Amino acid sequence: MQDTPITPELKAFLISIGSVSVDLSLIPSARGSTAGPGAGTSSVFFRSGEKRVRLNVSKNSPLSIEAAEEDRTVTLLHEGRELARGKLEPAPAHCPEQAFITLCERCIFDCKYCPVPKLQGHVKNEEEVLNIVDDVLRAGTLKAISLTSGVEDSIEGEVERVLKLLPILKKYDVPIGVSVYPTEGCSRKFYDAGVVEVKYNVETMDREIFQKVCGDLSLEYILDRLKEAVEIFGKNRVFSNFIIGLGESDTSVREGVETLAKIGVIPVLRPVNPHPLRSGDCFTERPSPERLLKLAKMEAEILRKYGLDTSLAMTMCLKCTGCDLVPFVDF
Repeated sequence: MQDTPITPELKAFLISIGSVSVDLSLIPSARGSTAGPGAGTSSVFFRSGEKRVRLNVSKNSPLSIEAAEEDRTVTLLHEGRELARGKLEPAPAHCPEQAFITLCERCIFDCKYCPVPKLQGHVKNEEEVLNIVDDVLRAGTLKAISLTSGVEDSIEGEVERVLKLLPILKKYDVPIGVSVYPTEGCSRKFYDAGVVEVKYNVETMDREIFQKVCGDLSLEYILDRLKEAVEIFGKNRVFSNFIIGLGESDTSVREGVETLAKIGVIPVLRPVNPHPLRSGDCFTERPSPERLLKLAKMEAEILRKYGLDTSLAMTMCLKCTGCDLVPFVDF
């Protein structure tokens, strides 16, 4: 049997659940997520045709993946009913076809939905980073390098951590993307060092919610750095994660997407991933399939208005598309 196409409706349904039960022997070797709200989880990438979706592994999920009769083909089921057939993609470093590396798995900030400050994980050195890139290269799937980082001591220190690595990473001759908490002027430094795309995350564009969940940060400061980045990298090369499910209204999402698109930034509408380490710290609710579709279609309309195109992305989340319903790629 051939792969089953992943329709926008099916992907929205899968993302709304966000997890899957799977026999661990079926999962290609991969590193678990160490960045952002998904940190500390293991996941699989299910691909059917040209579309993929990332699902966290959970034995209690209503979704399940089983081996099919065909070689390396798997079946994705919901409560025993088949939804699609496809393959599980190898993700040697966080996602398929990229070395997507979290340099610092610690953070001095305390965004209330994010487990990273609670986990206080590992800080990778240069040798470890190169070993990860070489692993993906040996697997024959290296098409991009993407660097992200928490904040160990200071935002300036994380920018310098990236800048020290970039000259060494240029030898791989693939596009490099960077997602960090930015400093003033860092976009010019990244661009001059060979970075092709940056992602500075607003987290939410609802200012009241931002103050509650990311009170140590400044939304206006991030917006200023995003404007600065567009001036240097140009349209379609600057992105920003925009979390959905923190209690924001659809109206505030529309206004936020329009604000970002107007300055040349492509928002990545990312469903919140409630984590047990942050239980009760703030409101989190995984968005419904209907809401995901509605907001993605709204974003597509706004992106067209401002001449922005997600399909041009070369690195990071918009290139992967596993976690989100992406306009112009998924529909």
